[in-house]
Amino acid sequence: MTLFASLPIRSSLALLAGLLLSAVAAPAAEPSKTLRFVAHADVKILDPSFTTAYITRNFGYMVYDTLFAQDAKGVPRPQMVEKYTTSKDGKQWTFTLRAGLKFSDGNPVTAADAVASIQRWSTRDSFGPPLRAAGAEWQVVDARTFKLQLKEPFGMVLEALAKPSGFPVMVMPERLAKLPTTAPISEVLGSGPFLFKRDEWVPGNKVVFIRNPAYVPRSEPASGMAGSKKPAFDRVEWLYLPDANSSIAALQKGEVDFVEMVPPDYVTPLRTDAQVRLLPSSAQQGQLIMNHLYPPFNNPKVRQAVLKAVSQERFNAAMGYPLDMRMTYCATYFICGSANETAAGAEPFRTADAAKAKQMLLDAGYKGEKVVLLVASDVPYLNALGMMAQQTLRSIGMNVDAVTMDWASIGARRAKRDAPEAGGWSAYTTVANEFSINSPIVSTYLGAACGNSLPGWPCDKALDELRAAWMRETVPAKRREVLDAFQRRAYEVVPYINLGQYFPASGYRKELKGADRIWGGLPNLWVLDK
Repeated sequence: MTLFASLPIRSSLALLAGLLLSAVAAPAAEPSKTLRFVAHADVKILDPSFTTAYITRNFGYMVYDTLFAQDAKGVPRPQMVEKYTTSKDGKQWTFTLRAGLKFSDGNPVTAADAVASIQRWSTRDSFGPPLRAAGAEWQVVDARTFKLQLKEPFGMVLEALAKPSGFPVMVMPERLAKLPTTAPISEVLGSGPFLFKRDEWVPGNKVVFIRNPAYVPRSEPASGMAGSKKPAFDRVEWLYLPDANSSIAALQKGEVDFVEMVPPDYVTPLRTDAQVRLLPSSAQQGQLIMNHLYPPFNNPKVRQAVLKAVSQERFNAAMGYPLDMRMTYCATYFICGSANETAAGAEPFRTADAAKAKQMLLDAGYKGEKVVLLVASDVPYLNALGMMAQQTLRSIGMNVDAVTMDWASIGARRAKRDAPEAGGWSAYTTVANEFSINSPIVSTYLGAACGNSLPGWPCDKALDELRAAWMRETVPAKRREVLDAFQRRAYEVVPYINLGQYFPASGYRKELKGADRIWGGLPNLWVLDK
């Protein structure tokens, strides 16, 4: 029996009229506003304090917030912090969190959470050792206030807390931050602009985020990674489309809004597509990372021999970027065109010479040890770098075993300290943006002090001492001298090999607003709208 059949006719007609009137008067619910974003890689590790992989860093920025952040001019700005003070001697810093900050489970963000997150971060990041050397002690004062006590001044406190890449200081609950750092945290609980929808996560295909109703934005407009992160989209879908044809076709058809990394071969065609815009990214550097724990790359002379064989021009050309998006040669370990550009120590390696490199390898005592080279199968530019590395190593007589796997699997395998023949590795190729390499301390590998936990585990005490001297020096001319000495030492011990500098691009639909505010290739997707 229906509702209307159980009522008198007049009452039924009155009820029906009322329902119809209310249906007309009530506005229809607006459809969910969705951003469809093609990520550069698949995400498997969800803990941004465990790995320097950019896909995990990007994931972290979606769900976590930071204490400080760099604005579009690279200036550190308070983010979760409301205010801070420092003593005249620079040895004591006091920080107060903004009121009302909450994790996505409704619990308040406290100073204890901030301190635990900083302590976790400091065991991983390159800023950790110099801070500890300065006697850093982080202390909780009350629910919203914490202190940093130093035994000697450290002039880069704000730069450390605002570091945008490598290992940014992302704040998680104290109970999670205190878990062992030997394995990634699987639980995701942040106070950032989005919530991770684990129930819609399809590894190898899609990651879904929805607007975080508990997020408390800053009042300042977004700038770089600082300011308000209030998103215009209710939902963001990260799509993983390893096939370049599929990702670009989806962009051209309007099936996706943004492609994070346009494959080099598609740059020229998209430049003439009226529906698509290209967004230049910050400078990037190709890198060959070598395992310093085991032969043959535990020998710096072997690493020098490989460096002599590397032609940056060939590595950049292999990726396929047009000439206006790549450099023929960049002598600095930092970024060509940046404030820290230097050619110190580079001269012996400026010109690639396979014959000379082969002789250097023999002189170094190479005995034919197998080189287990990890080659990414699913990221085109990384695959190109890996294949060129394989060719370069073999050209000088190295015994190369190239193991092809997806980038996420390389991210997991590179953390293993096992010997190459026991499931470990010898080398792999990767890239780094300028935020990760533009100074002796920010640079992920050059900033790695002995005892670090970076894959490859580089260690050179002389480099550590020069890095510390560079941080202490305040006179510009003398600091430049130390910078040059630092790079000369880097060319002697070769923590990693610079494969060349280039300038990638993202692609987006013309109707997407705010794309010009995407900052240097970092994922501040909250600036986008349509």
